[in-house]
Amino acid sequence: MENAALLKAIIENAIDGIITIDERGKVESINPAACNLFGRLPEEVIGNNISMLMPSPYRQEHDGYIDRYQRTGDPHIIGTGREVVGLKKDGTTFPFRLAVSEVQFSGRKIYTGFIHDLTHQKEAEERLKEYAAHLEELVEKRTHLLKDMVKALQQAKEEVSQSLEKEKELGHLKSRFVSMASHEFRTPLSAIQLSASLIEKYAQGFESANISKHVAKIKNAVGNLTTILNDFLSLEKLEAGRVEPSFSRFDLVKLAEEITEEMQIVAKQDQSIIYQHTGISSMIKLDQNLLKNCIFNLVSNAIKYSGENTFIEFNTEINDESCIITIKDNGIGIPETDQKHLFEAFFRAHNTGNIPGTGLGLNIVARYADLMNGTVDFKSSVNQGTIFTITFPIT
Repeated sequence: MENAALLKAIIENAIDGIITIDERGKVESINPAACNLFGRLPEEVIGNNISMLMPSPYRQEHDGYIDRYQRTGDPHIIGTGREVVGLKKDGTTFPFRLAVSEVQFSGRKIYTGFIHDLTHQKEAEERLKEYAAHLEELVEKRTHLLKDMVKALQQAKEEVSQSLEKEKELGHLKSRFVSMASHEFRTPLSAIQLSASLIEKYAQGFESANISKHVAKIKNAVGNLTTILNDFLSLEKLEAGRVEPSFSRFDLVKLAEEITEEMQIVAKQDQSIIYQHTGISSMIKLDQNLLKNCIFNLVSNAIKYSGENTFIEFNTEINDESCIITIKDNGIGIPETDQKHLFEAFFRAHNTGNIPGTGLGLNIVARYADLMNGTVDFKSSVNQGTIFTITFPIT
């Protein structure tokens, strides 16, 4: 009795539905879980054919399963599990997994069906399918978008390639033009310079201040044009990547003294260039031509932007760590708002007025110094002068 009571309690409290039927398919018992699943009371089911809990076409097929099993021994669903559909009292259906077993009891066969509701599982599977379909749709859209982007990038690449090719052609044209213009302008400028010198020589006997004045203007104009041509030619070579430093050992003091002597000739009236060297050694390994161009440019600027009766300090120093070149003037200085653009090509400070210049000199100086692993720094205040410093590491 205790075992029977325990078995009844287990069946009554089972989570899954449990139904027993006889050999003719009539329901003999149904537990509360099964009643809840089908939405029926026990008395509505017990005594009726189990097919009442099945929708078409399962209802018509069920009796045939039992009859075939009894005649042929083919279990079909007996002893196995399968997914089927149940019919609730309100006419709705739900999926469940059915496992049927055969029990011999009191000389007769009883079939027990164990019903596990699959409603939530199927809903989850359906949501998963919808999500997968949504993902596939997103992937397809992204794939199309990616293909369009790749196509656009390819088109942009072709356009950029064409633009670069045109820019390259323009660069070659510019290079040829600069070289040609430099050559073509240099020849007449040399002739003008020579003629001005001859006029100055032949006019010495006349002692005419006007002749000397105008000859000086001609020479000054020729010098300005030559400087402009040199700047453009240097920039063109830098842009084309044709400037390669050639390092060699030379006497820095000797070079600085030669530059001082040359620049003193073109200095303004009563301008004095004062040169001084610090250090035991005077030998340095750099590109002499590039360095000379840098110093010429900075000293020329000091002359140009300083007034008459001023001093220009030109100092060199060689120590164990570096070579330092300093040019200091007492000129107009550089406005603070312009200083951040000072080394940009074609930039000129707004206080230069009518003083001639291309705005290329300092850009060329910085790039030449960089080619020799050097750096250019400066300090400047308006009307207080400017100090330029080029520093090269000793290697």
